[in-house]
Amino acid sequence: MADRAEIETFLASSGWAGAARAPLAGDASSRSYDRLSRGTARAVLMKAPPGTEIARFVRIGAWLAEAGYSSPAILARDDDKGLLLLEDFGDALMARRLETHPEDEAGLYAAITEFLADLHRHTPPADLSRLDGEGLAALLDLVPEHYPRADRGAAREVAQRIADTFEALSQEPFVMCLRDFHAENIILLERPGHARLGLLDFQDAVQAHPAYDLVSALQDARRDVSPEVEARELARYAALCGIDADRFSAIYALIGVQRALRIMGIFAKLARVDRKPRYLGFMPRVWGYVERNLAHPELAGLARCVEAAYPAPTPDLIEELRHDADRT
Repeated sequence: MADRAEIETFLASSGWAGAARAPLAGDASSRSYDRLSRGTARAVLMKAPPGTEIARFVRIGAWLAEAGYSSPAILARDDDKGLLLLEDFGDALMARRLETHPEDEAGLYAAITEFLADLHRHTPPADLSRLDGEGLAALLDLVPEHYPRADRGAAREVAQRIADTFEALSQEPFVMCLRDFHAENIILLERPGHARLGLLDFQDAVQAHPAYDLVSALQDARRDVSPEVEARELARYAALCGIDADRFSAIYALIGVQRALRIMGIFAKLARVDRKPRYLGFMPRVWGYVERNLAHPELAGLARCVEAAYPAPTPDLIEELRHDADRT
């Protein structure tokens, strides 16, 4: 990561020397963010590990903007130092709006569904990696490595069954998938149409099944979406896109299992390796998604495999992870 002197040099060269800096809430990644203030002007400084992350963010952001969506404008960049200066979308986070105005839930999630249906009409960049059955399985490799008391042999069977079931169910063309698409990564803007949703954290975009980002939004690790809203938006998406509702619900549940298991592994890794235990409190909710998705009739065999591979996150198991995070 860039050091203080490198950041100051970058800001000076970008016309932001002497700007006030205040840290913004971070996420589970290695990135961090500062809000810059200079009089009435505002900007956001993103600090990322040197490498390709800045270039990916800029590239996908440009694709989204060209398609008519709201990605932050790029004010300055230094790929070698991992520094990016962005348009500041403000503080109207969708998650915060839902906390203070729960009556807006139905309308906001309807807007998400309609945005995704529109996004998925655009052909994604051809060179983005494809998250097919094999790719979904590979993303589960970290789970038995970090999740306590996992049975590695059974975990391999889980991954293979997910891959096989996905290939059997999937018929839709792959679409642009933002991957980490949920209420904590959406800023509500005073803009018309789909541009109302200010998009953040899209640098890991891939080509994937249309259900993936819908699962990400409706089965949010950080907040509960009402079952009525989830069911309505699942049906709404299938209707908007002309997809068989029964088959779509099965692949939605399958991807829900895959995502939830991966998130369980990530949260365990954050505690054990990165000493970030605050995500452990989300584990019971995420495990609830595992159980709910596995109740789908098409996933009975997968349910037995998951039961053999992974224990539920009981208070004792979570305390074990918390203890690992507290070790010095």
